[in-house]
Amino acid sequence: MALIVQKYGGTSVGTPERILNVARRVIASQQEGNSIVVVVSAMSGVTDGLIKLARDVSSQPTEREMDVLLATGEQTTIALTAMAINGLGGKAVSLTGAQAGIITNGIHTKAKISNIAPRQVRQYLKEGFVCIVAGFQGQTLEGRITTLGRGGSDLTAIAIAAAVKADMCEIYTDVDGVYTCDPRVVPNARKIDVIAYDELLEMASSGSKVMQSRSVEFAKKFKVPFEVRSSFNTNRGTIVKEESIGLENVVVRGVSIERKQAKVTITNVPDKPGTASRIFTALSEANVIIDVIVQNVSVSGSTDISFTLSADELEKLGNLIDRVAAEIGAGQVTKKSGIAKLSVVGIGMRSHSGVAATLFESLGHGGVNIQMISTSEIKIAVIIDEAQIELAAKLAHTAFGLDRVS
Repeated sequence: MALIVQKYGGTSVGTPERILNVARRVIASQQEGNSIVVVVSAMSGVTDGLIKLARDVSSQPTEREMDVLLATGEQTTIALTAMAINGLGGKAVSLTGAQAGIITNGIHTKAKISNIAPRQVRQYLKEGFVCIVAGFQGQTLEGRITTLGRGGSDLTAIAIAAAVKADMCEIYTDVDGVYTCDPRVVPNARKIDVIAYDELLEMASSGSKVMQSRSVEFAKKFKVPFEVRSSFNTNRGTIVKEESIGLENVVVRGVSIERKQAKVTITNVPDKPGTASRIFTALSEANVIIDVIVQNVSVSGSTDISFTLSADELEKLGNLIDRVAAEIGAGQVTKKSGIAKLSVVGIGMRSHSGVAATLFESLGHGGVNIQMISTSEIKIAVIIDEAQIELAAKLAHTAFGLDRVS
């Protein structure tokens, strides 16, 4: 008998009919001899609706009360899911994050899990219940309700799986698994059967929205294998696990894109110790999140520094970067939106040469101009005009042999 943690996202429980479908799937899994813990998100649209309600009554609701409010979305779903299972002849009980033993730090709206003591979960499993746990939430040691940030239900499921030593964690969503690229962008994208934690982490940080990065990091840290699969069919999904020799044989696993990026360039930056530190310390203190950074080779004692960030972050910059540039004696500051990031990812890059050449050649033949380049051990990312991102994704996807064979 296996112990399985199943997580269902907002679209999977978005209507009463879909909740009943989830209930049938859970009962079928239990009848196969498995012990089941189910983690659910709020029904699709509910969290956004709660945020709107908060803004309707207060222009600046406190984060503490926002957590109390937002946690009710998942609590609605756990009760409905337990009711559905019980109504179909099963045996289920709902548990809030706190009741499931999820202890977090005190940072409201983006708390981190400190510890899990799933005593009630284990007891109910022993008694033959299906445990329905609210995702996205926990409580501090002082008993304050906290939430884990967007996508936090994925993290809840992985963390619960680690705590109860589950044999498998199944992440059910509205897609069949992880694809070599977004099928809406590259119609010939293929579903990936098996992927390493590090590869999915890089893809998640580069624009892939299938899994929250923190949940993949947690799974890697605690060696929790999991499968991403659809709640709308019975097809096998994508297994996410530790690296293996077989995985390293594939040079590039996938192509990710991230739209709505912006680029800032500071010219004639004095080339002396501490200058870059002053720039990026000021940005950090303003909570501006930076992605790619490129510095030119120094010429005549000065250099140019360019960095990218989400276009939404440009507003935070305000006149900050202009003021810092003036303070350090730099030249002109230019801010450009309408750019995007293309990334190719694969642990096979560690032992194969020519990946960069293949990428640059494919984009060059397609007339795609590269503005910035960033590399890691298993990723090459380029910054290009957003208007060319879909063309670039198709070119790279084909160049690395990732297209589905008709």
